[in-house]
Amino acid sequence: MTTLKTRDILALGFMTFALFLGAGNIIFPPSVGLAAGEFQWSAALGFLLTGVGLPLLGVVALARVGGGLDTLTSPIGKLAGTLMGLSIYLTIGPFFATPRTATVSFEVGMAPFTGNTPEALLLFTIGYFALVMVLSLFPGKLMDNIGKIITPALIVVLSILGIAAFVAPAGDIVTTPAPDYASAGQALAQGFLQGYQTMDALASLVFGIIIVAAIKAAGVTDTRLHTRYTILAGLIAATGLGLVYVSLVYLGGMSGSVVEAGASGVKILNTYVDNTFGTAGSFLLAAVILLACLTTGVGLVSSCSAYFSELLGVKYRTVVIVMSVFSTAVANQGLEQLITVAVPVLVAIYPVAMALIALGLMSKLFQHQARVFIPVMGMALLFGIVDALKAMGFGSIVPAALGSLPGSALGLGWLLPVAATLALSAVLDRMRPAPAATTA
Repeated sequence: MTTLKTRDILALGFMTFALFLGAGNIIFPPSVGLAAGEFQWSAALGFLLTGVGLPLLGVVALARVGGGLDTLTSPIGKLAGTLMGLSIYLTIGPFFATPRTATVSFEVGMAPFTGNTPEALLLFTIGYFALVMVLSLFPGKLMDNIGKIITPALIVVLSILGIAAFVAPAGDIVTTPAPDYASAGQALAQGFLQGYQTMDALASLVFGIIIVAAIKAAGVTDTRLHTRYTILAGLIAATGLGLVYVSLVYLGGMSGSVVEAGASGVKILNTYVDNTFGTAGSFLLAAVILLACLTTGVGLVSSCSAYFSELLGVKYRTVVIVMSVFSTAVANQGLEQLITVAVPVLVAIYPVAMALIALGLMSKLFQHQARVFIPVMGMALLFGIVDALKAMGFGSIVPAALGSLPGSALGLGWLLPVAATLALSAVLDRMRPAPAATTA
């Protein structure tokens, strides 16, 4: 029986870390730290819950069910499962997350040298997605190409930046936090919500396919080992992500005297490396961003192409090419536009994704999974739509009763209704007879 050696497990974990560490993971923590000021550690905790905890639980949930997203969503029916799969894959794929890896790479890593012009962005995105396409055409080589080659280089430059954030802070902490971060509780909630922007909880529901494919490519055939190695890879990735987030939140928190209030993560990072390292820092940051975004871009294009190839019956390589070209076109809309449009979509999808992850982890406790999955995910979808309407400026049409729920002012009004629906559905599932066992 083929097993992975320690160095191969580490390479798998590094690959998983690199797949998750992308655009949002780099640009959002500094802005959270700056806005939170003295409450930066509360905000960091909230960010870690959605930026690290949820992705890890998502990977574990997929490992427990022994399949991909289609297996995890099977209790809600094929049609509903397919619609959810489409919404997740399109969000983290060509509509938002994948193009964002290119725009962040450009604005942070290249624009300081080339100028932030539409022409420069177009040329950069063409070259960027050409490289992503080439690497994505050979998904079985991802563990070698990313886990053993690209990620070690990424870890080295990230370590330099992370250590420097603590050893040589750029300035002083903000004495007055932003209004949304005015207390430890508010900072915790805002950090939790900002963690949505990484899209890693959504990505965890699809990266499982890539992780298992890499394990199979290494010659491992035992499905139990697939589960074990997937969980180990998730733990390694979660540890790395946590260290990155803490250092970047601190970097932003200690930049209050060198950047204006409300500065973007891109501005904070560029200012920090320029003040701390000079011209060399700009090259260092460009290397971090390009490597981080490139690995995530490859992972997203690979996983989305595998999904749509199977769904549509089209050759994998054909989908890779189409996905790369489409992402290039979307990326040229600009980073600010992508972030603005993504917010209502994310607040609509995230409650459903979090409910699905929780249900996947508890699935073996239910007698008939559909009895629990359908009402819980239905309730999560309802409140996700409510929060999306608020994010789009249509809060006036939302019933007042929904706005008075605990946490609703912070975008977390869905937690109590979903938890109550889960508890009630689980109890009713236990009270009803178990489904009759089928015989071959």
